[in-house]
Amino acid sequence: MPEGRRCFPNLTVHENLVAAARPGKWTQEAVTDLFPRLGERAGQSASTLSGGEQQMLAIGRALMTNPRLVILDEATEGLAPVIRRDIWAAIRKLKDEGQSILVVDKTMAELLPVADRCVVLEKGRTVWTGRPDELTADMQDRYLGV
Repeated sequence: MPEGRRCFPNLTVHENLVAAARPGKWTQEAVTDLFPRLGERAGQSASTLSGGEQQMLAIGRALMTNPRLVILDEATEGLAPVIRRDIWAAIRKLKDEGQSILVVDKTMAELLPVADRCVVLEKGRTVWTGRPDELTADMQDRYLGV
C-alpha cells in the first residue's frame, strides 16, 4: 500500500478503485463490503474524503490489485479512533479470510491480537522474534516502550 495514502485526488472513489483493478477475488463490491464508507462515497472525489476515508481507499486500491501479500506500514497513524477501529477490524477480517499481511506498527494493543508472528527491530537489527504470546513484559518495556 502506498505510504501517505496517495489517492488520485481528482478521481472519484470508484475511479480510484477501478484504476488499480486486476482480475481476482477483490472487486469494487468486495472492497466496499470491507469498507462500507467507500461504497457510500463511490461518486465522490478522493480529494474531498477525510484522512481516514482516504486511508481506507488506499487499502482498498491495494486490494484491487489482488495481491498475494498486503504490506501495511502504520496504516492507522494519526487517524481518529473510530476510523482506527474500522481499519483494524478490516485487517482482522482480511487475516481471517486467509489474506497474507505484513503489518508494521507501533500500536501493540491493536497489533498483537491480529499477529501470528512478531519481529522487533531496533536500529534496523532484529532483537526479538516470536509469537505474540511469547512477548514478555520485559521485552515490551525494553524495546517497545510499553
